[in-house]
Amino acid sequence: MSEYLDDVKRYDPNADAAIVEKIVKHLGIALRSRDSSLVSCSDPSELARVREKWCEKKLGNTNADAGDEIIARVCAEMGGDRNKNRVTFYYLVAKHMGKLTDL
Repeated sequence: MSEYLDDVKRYDPNADAAIVEKIVKHLGIALRSRDSSLVSCSDPSELARVREKWCEKKLGNTNADAGDEIIARVCAEMGGDRNKNRVTFYYLVAKHMGKLTDL
């Protein structure tokens, strides 16, 4: 758990450990595989899945364009990382959507 929190804190020094833990629990088995524990911003189908499963289903976003805009923003924000940690990516999406407290 601490490695996920450390990665999130690179982008949000005031990250709440309890929120990061909720995201880790939500992702569960997906974090066991290196491939599924990372987000590929160059894969449109993966980004669509993030929008559908995370933004829409979990966070309750009903505006697909806004979800895509926020996902693109997070991709740009994490652009310096070759391997984008899924927990950090999901945290930042929730943060930019103003949904961290809803998790």
